[in-house]
Amino acid sequence: EFMQASWDVEEVQAKGIQHLASFVKDKSAFPYLLTCTEVITLAMKVHTDCLDLQVEGCALLLEILSQALEQGVVMALDESVASRLLHTVRRHSENEEFLSMLCTVLMMVSASEVAAENLRKVGIIPDLLSILRRFLHNDKICSSCCGVLWSLAVSEENADQAVLESALPVTSAVLQEHLQNGVVAESACSALWALALQGCLTGSDYEPTAALLLDAVRMNPERAVLVKNGCLALASLVRLSETAALAILLDSKGSGTELIKDEYHLHSDEPGVAEALCLLMNEMVQYEEVMLNMRSQKMEKLLSEIKLQFPFS
Repeated sequence: EFMQASWDVEEVQAKGIQHLASFVKDKSAFPYLLTCTEVITLAMKVHTDCLDLQVEGCALLLEILSQALEQGVVMALDESVASRLLHTVRRHSENEEFLSMLCTVLMMVSASEVAAENLRKVGIIPDLLSILRRFLHNDKICSSCCGVLWSLAVSEENADQAVLESALPVTSAVLQEHLQNGVVAESACSALWALALQGCLTGSDYEPTAALLLDAVRMNPERAVLVKNGCLALASLVRLSETAALAILLDSKGSGTELIKDEYHLHSDEPGVAEALCLLMNEMVQYEEVMLNMRSQKMEKLLSEIKLQFPFS
């Protein structure tokens, strides 16, 4: 109430945010802090030129969202809050350090389908792509932005296809730049999977995208989630084109079928990975030439192993 009574007074908003932040460590205060996101984001929007207030407001949102995720609470932020966050992104689009924190907030917010839909409605995708192009070197920003892209693209129904298609080269550039950084590569693979599901790739994209996804899996073989999402993305590509299936078989850095075998043996206790590998193989055998090649690589033996390992799945 104190903050709402004096929106225009910067000091009141700053002190209010600081005082709210003092409750973060008190677990019993959490239900009340959940109701404060609107007040915090409005203070940030009204006093957008005060960087200290922006940073403190953003840090407080991060704390509240982190606790919400820990406790399994979904924060479905409404369109007005999404709009204020976008306003803050645009106002500070050059400030790399602050954007790094703000993009983490956006990634956490987008975990809710309602919030993701509201972020999409206010038109945040072009801003995310612009941030990625500008800060391609920043692993934290890349990881967060790709995470938001995944959430927005995977839940799209009446999407602006042109906007999503423009995300493909940027997301591919992120993966290429951070192939050896497992966290970023995992996030970028997820985003590419969502873009493939939405039909954002054309004929000339299938081969290079398949090669890039194979590289990501090859360079981060231990990361189960990356392997799973990378294989799901590959399966989506193969469903669209035989070119992608052939690119997997004939990859210049080594046979994709051997990589499938290696990944299964590495993650044979992970049903999610096994399922993604099976889905990929199922898409590949739809093409006769590919199926014959897989047969010559003794893939039936692998399938029998998987069937024995997961008899009830």
